[in-house]
Amino acid sequence: MDFYVFLILILAGLAIFDLIVGVSNDAVNFLTSSVGSKVAPFYVIMIIASLGILAGVTFSSGMMEVARKGIFHPKFFLMPELLNIFLAVMLTDVILLDLFNTFGLPTSTTVSIVFELLGAAVAVSIMKIHAAGASYTSLVHYINTGKALAIIMGILLSVVIAFFFGVVVQFASRLLFTFDYKKRLKRYSGLWGGLALSVITYFILIKGAKGTSFLTPEAIHWIKSNTWGILAASFLFFGCLFQLLTLFTRINILKPIVLIGTFALAMAFAANDLVNFIGVPLAGLSAYHVASTAPDPLTVTMEALQRPIQTNTYLLLIAGTIMVITLWISRKARTVTRTEVQLGRQDEGIERFGSSAISRIIVGMAHNLIDIARKLTPISVKKMVGGRLDPGAYNSRTSTDGKSSSFDLLRASVNLIVASAVVSFATSLKLPLSTTYVTFMVAMGTSLSDQAWGRESAVYRVTGVLTVIGGWFFTALAAFSISLLFAFMIGFFKFPAVVALLFLSFFLVWNTYRLHSKREEEAAAIEAFNLETVTDPERSIQTSFEQTGRFLKDISDNLGICFEATISEDRERLRNARGEARNFEKQADIIVANIFRTLFLLHKKDMDRTQKYSHTIKALQAISESYREIATRTCEHFENYHTGFIESQKEELRHVKTYLTRLLWNTSIMLLRRKKVDYEYISNQLLRLKNLVAEYDRNQIERIQKNETKTRLSILFYALIENSVKIAEQTQELLDIFRESFVLTDDQSHLKPTDAG
Repeated sequence: MDFYVFLILILAGLAIFDLIVGVSNDAVNFLTSSVGSKVAPFYVIMIIASLGILAGVTFSSGMMEVARKGIFHPKFFLMPELLNIFLAVMLTDVILLDLFNTFGLPTSTTVSIVFELLGAAVAVSIMKIHAAGASYTSLVHYINTGKALAIIMGILLSVVIAFFFGVVVQFASRLLFTFDYKKRLKRYSGLWGGLALSVITYFILIKGAKGTSFLTPEAIHWIKSNTWGILAASFLFFGCLFQLLTLFTRINILKPIVLIGTFALAMAFAANDLVNFIGVPLAGLSAYHVASTAPDPLTVTMEALQRPIQTNTYLLLIAGTIMVITLWISRKARTVTRTEVQLGRQDEGIERFGSSAISRIIVGMAHNLIDIARKLTPISVKKMVGGRLDPGAYNSRTSTDGKSSSFDLLRASVNLIVASAVVSFATSLKLPLSTTYVTFMVAMGTSLSDQAWGRESAVYRVTGVLTVIGGWFFTALAAFSISLLFAFMIGFFKFPAVVALLFLSFFLVWNTYRLHSKREEEAAAIEAFNLETVTDPERSIQTSFEQTGRFLKDISDNLGICFEATISEDRERLRNARGEARNFEKQADIIVANIFRTLFLLHKKDMDRTQKYSHTIKALQAISESYREIATRTCEHFENYHTGFIESQKEELRHVKTYLTRLLWNTSIMLLRRKKVDYEYISNQLLRLKNLVAEYDRNQIERIQKNETKTRLSILFYALIENSVKIAEQTQELLDIFRESFVLTDDQSHLKPTDAG
């Protein structure tokens, strides 16, 4: 039995790891609304969510039975066979959830655990049937198909219900309060607050009480018997409380509702999803205890696992503590949360996801349906609804730290109330629905009602939603397939397979950690170009030019690398340079968006200056497009193993690179530091570059006439030098605009031009 003790220890270690990767993904469920609305400082939100988790884990005891008997019939399995299933499940879960965390995609820990249990149980059952020489049709006796189908249908149904109620409740809330909700909130604060808090009380306390590990059966029975009394009392108490707060204080009652809702949803998450992380290891421990009391531990069947159990409260609190620590320190949790916040934000901006054919079709169909509905709706109704649902009254600058929020507190409160209600109700029925699916679909439903997906963003938002939903189907398929494979490997190869799979898991997790760190660095580099909310056009102009300076510096560095890689035919460095082209396009788009904000601030006060400043948009776009052209053409040329440049061409390209990067570098210094440099010196770089290109053009014609260079190589050579001239000309344009936009004081130092390259 010592070997099986070792397996139990492995399961315990995997449980800790699974708690970490699981919470990193599921934190999005209860953080999105409070973080997106910036209802309070971040540390306050985290404290409230942490308290909710610690409270919620004590309600999850009854849910642990799902891992023991929810998917398969334990009476048909022996202890070693169950440990095979549980090891395969935990190894798969760690790998799969960590992968989704790395790419910032919210997925369902419930779906993953259900399909992992199903896949591993099918694999072990097939091995048992094969060893016994029985018919494979007997597989249905091993799998609890009725319960498995009920869980799957409950999850899918929750998606539809969550989205429907998200749309309906948010639509009704907007009709009542409008986007300019503060005026009407004073009138209806008691009604809204009483309704919100009574719903949370009903679904968390009353319905969730059945799963608790510390309430006595008598207490639970009393709560169930007095449901309507508690519900009515809650409505009256909270309604009066919030109405008084509105009348006699300046407290925005939506803030406590959002914070209490965050606590409630964190509590519901812990109660519902803790089974996904530690239910399987606890079931393995129970199987070991049952077997160890039998005369022949390796041959006793596991009927005892079908009996109801109550998990030790202290063990649940330990798990909750690990979840709380993870919530505070996990960077991947921030990444996943950021994805959902961006998909639901009210304002336009740089979209994370691109366009796709399916999203364009869906958006086109939606627009056609909306047009038909408008034609059928009476004009008076359209005016009334349109006036109350006008998003123009939305004010994003309502956060506590001065930064713009992604959506307002009214939508945040609806997100939390609807999601916590659905999740808590399912928890009370011991049905492990996906909290991720519920909260995500509620958030998407409310954003749809709020018209957050406008003409400028709808296609990209729909692509993002489809990507996330597609990831859910991938979760089910991958969870079943990988767990099935792992169970077969452990069944056939025993201990060596366990060791090999452990090493594989750690290797994959380590590499995804490195990949996530790299993606974070790239995201941080892009985020650095985002302009914070400002009202001073002069400050906005200065910040935009500083961002342009960083942009030109990065372009200069990468062009130098690209030219050197072209000369040396270094395909790996060329691929990296091509990959940077997308980042430069994002940087240029962000700077352009900031410029539009600045132009709005300048408005008509300084039309001449506005027209000059708007020229930077064309220059930035031209520079990023020319860089992309250079990087793409060179990379494709050498990836197809075409002929490299001859020595004379290499020497000419080195000269072009030197003049171009020198011009970019010195201009970037001027923009970044807002200090004088030798303008004539920098301007002469463009003139010298043009003269060189004209000379090299004649040289290339001579080489073509002498048949010294191939056609493809000539095309690439001209592409490099012509795009270099374009970049230089647009950089000069930026330099000229800069000199006219700032008045430099005499005490600013005169910098010596830098010979970059």
